[in-house]
Amino acid sequence: MSHSLPFDIGLLKKQAETIVSTGLNLAPGQDLIITASAEALPLVRLVTAAAYRKGAGLVTPILSDEEITRARYEHGLDTSFDRAPGWLYNGMAEAYAANAARLHIAADNPMALANENPESVGRAAKANAAAYKPALEKISGFEINWSIAAYPGRAWSKLVFPDLDGDAAQLALAKAIFAASRVDLDDPTNAWADHNANLATRRDWLNGQNFAALQFTSDGTDLIVGLADGHLWMGGASTAKNGVTCNPNIPTEEVFTTPHKDRVSGRVRATKPLAHQGSLIEGIEVLFEDGVITQATATRGEDVFLKLLETDDGARRIGEVALVPYASPISESGILFYNTLFDENAACHIALGQCYKDCLSNTATASDTDIAARGGNASLIHVDWMIGGRDTQINGVTQSRETVPVFQNGNWAE
Repeated sequence: MSHSLPFDIGLLKKQAETIVSTGLNLAPGQDLIITASAEALPLVRLVTAAAYRKGAGLVTPILSDEEITRARYEHGLDTSFDRAPGWLYNGMAEAYAANAARLHIAADNPMALANENPESVGRAAKANAAAYKPALEKISGFEINWSIAAYPGRAWSKLVFPDLDGDAAQLALAKAIFAASRVDLDDPTNAWADHNANLATRRDWLNGQNFAALQFTSDGTDLIVGLADGHLWMGGASTAKNGVTCNPNIPTEEVFTTPHKDRVSGRVRATKPLAHQGSLIEGIEVLFEDGVITQATATRGEDVFLKLLETDDGARRIGEVALVPYASPISESGILFYNTLFDENAACHIALGQCYKDCLSNTATASDTDIAARGGNASLIHVDWMIGGRDTQINGVTQSRETVPVFQNGNWAE
């Protein structure tokens, strides 16, 4: 382990232990697959050691690298953008089917591909999504325990803190990650237990309400989000179908569920930029009609956003709606992370594409046709973008068409 890092190695060790014990809750003898940027190797090593100490079976890291990724766009054959390593993803799906856990560590520069051809980036993303589908289905169906965490990559740090030099920026981002992940506290395990209990209270209240729809209003937004038949709210620690209770996101501030793919209508305006496939998309505004985006604009990165919507039929519909108070710690930090793992936990958001099947009741033996009939969306993508802010008002619409305040002025109404 290098000691030249500009942040506290002790906190990085606490983060690794929190990822393994709280994020994954790795079971004795369980295998673990880690995907991460090569730059995150210090954290990958610590997670691997923590996993083996907890009794992991086999830990297999799969590393990526920004320069290697860019080399494809600068020197690769045009036909390469329609290909993806299906053999690798099939192997990952096979491992998940055998109950391996999955961890992804985000560290890359969100703007790494900003200067590359959006058409090529879009084609590569579509090919990758299609190849990854067998593995993604195990995750979106919550068949295994999985989690996503973060490491302060240097280029990412400079994007978040452009006025600081390299070391200072990386230190600042590390501190922000540690704080959001609650690993800078004396006892992260108990802190996460308390936080999960608070999220469970919100989740249980929403499930008790069994709303037919949610109505979002704010500057630029007047949106009705119908909820899927038999939808379930989730948030914080949840139990996967393999029986392991885990925290899929470290950090997390959201409670979320599956909307009805055909019952979304109205206009909505993004409240934060979306970093997607190495490009920054700002000022998103869309119109939904009968669940489908029929108009879409963006003030920056519009070509990338429109290409995303062309991925498949489900890309113009939403598969998730999530509630996050404006007073969440990540929002109150005032930091724009340019990374969905963090920015989605600073604001209410929706996700284009694939639904979470575990947010529907009684789906253990449900077919894709059954899921669709209840309103669940299917797509190769799942892309979150933020629609909440200080002025967000949300009303729940009951089955009898009465309204119940859910959010007032950006925060929980009660």
